[in-house]
Amino acid sequence: MTSTAPTIGVAMSGGVDSTMAASLLLEQGNRVHGFFMQLPLLRHQALEMRARRVAERLHIPLTMVDLRQEFSGQVISYFTHTYRDGLTPNPCIHCNRTIKFGLLAEAMRHAGMERIATGHYARLLSEGDRCWIGRGLDVHKDQSYFLARLGRDQLSALVFPLGRWTKEAIYQRAARQGFRFDGEESQDVCFLEQALPTFLEAHGLREQVGPVVTLEGQTIGEHRGVWRYTIGQRRGLGLPDATPWYVVGLDGPANRVIVGKSGDLLASLCSLHSLLWTDEQPPLPWRGLVQLRSRHRPAPAILSQTGPEAWQLAFDQAQRAITPGQYAVFYEGERVIGSGIIGRNIRETHA
Repeated sequence: MTSTAPTIGVAMSGGVDSTMAASLLLEQGNRVHGFFMQLPLLRHQALEMRARRVAERLHIPLTMVDLRQEFSGQVISYFTHTYRDGLTPNPCIHCNRTIKFGLLAEAMRHAGMERIATGHYARLLSEGDRCWIGRGLDVHKDQSYFLARLGRDQLSALVFPLGRWTKEAIYQRAARQGFRFDGEESQDVCFLEQALPTFLEAHGLREQVGPVVTLEGQTIGEHRGVWRYTIGQRRGLGLPDATPWYVVGLDGPANRVIVGKSGDLLASLCSLHSLLWTDEQPPLPWRGLVQLRSRHRPAPAILSQTGPEAWQLAFDQAQRAITPGQYAVFYEGERVIGSGIIGRNIRETHA
């Protein structure tokens, strides 16, 4: 290790990805300092002890950063309010921008860290002083979608040690170093430690009976709250028929769940709002690949502006279960160039 090696703060959870990210940085000769986010989780003490054990084995310091109040106020509040409004949130994207690469990164900088690293399977792509999030090498674990809302100011100091690794190779590396993680995978929503309806009820969402209607406006059932449903849902509707019913729309303002058949989940158009570009906005209309969910296969589409703060995506081929509240992420090749939030569609507001 040389005296000129940068000091890198690593977001540590005690899991295989952050552990191997720190290990790789140490092997490269960097000075590494772990940071653990204290969050309002039922299992927070067990997670903290796991992170402490990993830091001890790697012989790196570990700093606790208490973000419980901020996480509740920014991430959990966003999560519950979005469901209440009949939309589907993506708390990981929201957390990455505001908490992990926001408040935690700020705490790392205040502690003297020159660079900031995480265990995400993503890459940082740069041209001169411009940089973008790029897809990770492992197509099955690529997490670039979840980092799409990071701004240019947040990218400049980031390091993604796992970007060119596969998950399998990371497990093998961990095993060679004597770590045992038993095929663990990160939980999709870290704070969702119980059934979603139970969690939402515990955070103030109350039963609100309303109609289940068809696309033609016919009432064929009753629901107990639009927040209990998401686009594409089939189970739990209690609507017997020759072919299954699916949730095709959630009309939060009118407290209606809109249902249709499988083919009704297909749509070629969707509206967007709250666009955020990583660097400069490209000329519109823009044509490229758009990813609608973390495991959605990117599809060719044209983005055009339809109003002062309104945009529309037109896909070459109809996409299934386009979900308001989720993020549409724009790619040019392997590079994330921007994103927008999917808005309510026509059938939700006019059915």
